[in-house]
Amino acid sequence: MTEAPAIEPKVLTPAQEYLQTRGEKDPRPGFEGYLISADILLNVAGELKEKYGFDTLTSVTALDGYPDDRMDVVYHFRKLSGGEPLEIKVPLGRENPTVPSLVPLFRGAELQEREVYDLMGVNFPGHPDLRRILTWEGFNGHPLRKDWKEPFYEEEVKPYKSRWPEGKAERIEDSDPFKDNLQYPAGFDPDQWEADNDRALYDSLKKHFPRDEESLKTDKIIVNLGPQHPSTHGVFRMVAVMDGETIVDLKPVMGYLHRNHEKIGERNTFLQIMPFTDRLDYICSMSNNFGYALAVEKLMGITPPERAEYIRVIMAELTRINNHLIAIGFLLNDLGAFFTPVLYAFVERELILDIFEAVSGSRMMCNYFRFGGVVRDIQPESMTKIKELVARLPGKIDELDKYLTDNEIIRVRTEGVGILSAEDAVANSATGPLLRASGIPFDLRRADPYSIYDRFDFDVCVRYHGDIFDRYMLRLDEIRQSIRILEQALHDIPEGPVMTGKPAYQVRVPAGEAYGRVESPKGELGYYVVSNGKPNPERYHVRAPTFINLTSLAGMCIGNKVADVVCILGSIDIVLGEVDR
Repeated sequence: MTEAPAIEPKVLTPAQEYLQTRGEKDPRPGFEGYLISADILLNVAGELKEKYGFDTLTSVTALDGYPDDRMDVVYHFRKLSGGEPLEIKVPLGRENPTVPSLVPLFRGAELQEREVYDLMGVNFPGHPDLRRILTWEGFNGHPLRKDWKEPFYEEEVKPYKSRWPEGKAERIEDSDPFKDNLQYPAGFDPDQWEADNDRALYDSLKKHFPRDEESLKTDKIIVNLGPQHPSTHGVFRMVAVMDGETIVDLKPVMGYLHRNHEKIGERNTFLQIMPFTDRLDYICSMSNNFGYALAVEKLMGITPPERAEYIRVIMAELTRINNHLIAIGFLLNDLGAFFTPVLYAFVERELILDIFEAVSGSRMMCNYFRFGGVVRDIQPESMTKIKELVARLPGKIDELDKYLTDNEIIRVRTEGVGILSAEDAVANSATGPLLRASGIPFDLRRADPYSIYDRFDFDVCVRYHGDIFDRYMLRLDEIRQSIRILEQALHDIPEGPVMTGKPAYQVRVPAGEAYGRVESPKGELGYYVVSNGKPNPERYHVRAPTFINLTSLAGMCIGNKVADVVCILGSIDIVLGEVDR
């Protein structure tokens, strides 16, 4: 009888060895990371940054252990030199959970900690501006907690018994005489309530208005830009302190489009979540599908067939070109070149959407990826269209470059404006074109390759001035590199199946946790997924790149004119479906 070969123990990295001396590895089956107590978190995070090179805090979220009295705050750190992220957890009780803020060490934690405070009720002493961020001040409860119930709560998870298997459905609001789904806290009288949502916001800006009599009186004013304004790219608001036309301080205000995407995901089955990812960055649904599929495939321990991997890359790179065409076109709108450049860009975008429609059946909400592959193969006529488009694009991108890049007005309005230094980009956890235009050549397709990206020859695009112009140029560069990848993928794609196993209405996901991330067109798009072995995820969190990239907005605007703020925001390239979730 032949003995099975011994399994070699996993070699720990120096950082993992250090964490074992300060805490313990998460003992739960299928879980990664290390458990660290709250009282040593600042010291441990400082050591990871200074001694072990984990210079970026990429993700902060929380995991509610209800009905047990446990709340974990979950952190993912990464190195700019590449490699897999490092996870640590801080276990807390559910009653008044408190953990020190990491903003003094990693400014990129600022908006993320506010989100965890808002949706999970975790306090972060030491945070410079701890307020709600996606709901409003005075909102009743913390909606991502497991014991929080929305108005007209029906059941904990789908499919609801009232609708399945008979297929009957009705709008629950129709049973309410007010046709509304509002839910007020006990003892709340809306007729006696006065709105003070912005009191804490404006108080945080009062430092710019000195009260002592010896100070010179100035004419600084507070101006609201948005949320109902076309230049804010959606229902987004900027509260700016201005001295004349110069920006002195600025606070981003978001949440107007918040619909508790993660709670909806935790109500859904794993497979039902896939079309909801389309609605995050609704320009880039294929990339959204990609990241979520990778996270669940890690838990399931499956890999797609070769042909499916190539199709995924083709769809992701077409999505990148689609996104950057829109970003460049609307940036020119923000600069005042009203709609002519964006219509040139939209011609090519429409051809890409024609392909998405032929392949998936939808132009924008594609719902095309599945765990273990893609939902259907690319037909020969669609493959021919893709090849024709890839042959057409280089000339059209050169035309766009020629029309725009050396335009005197574009140069004057963008060069040296909205500068984000390399140091600030890293400190603020910036990713994507925002990071690479500041001189940091970090791209997950190279730094921590996923799918089959390690097979392709392409350059990581980088620019070094960190201004609006470099962010514009970098997107042009990335379109050309995406075309290189597409040419190789179309040449090398093999025949074969596009799905591992048989299509299924329900998938079995083993208990455990996984963090799947992709280099979306706007930055690092990550999905933290926790399974308890049931059909619905225990925890589903989206690391939204545009939400975190807004950490850099104020620093880029201060010292510039109010007319530049619109262009600086446009150069970040946000989409509110992803920011607000």
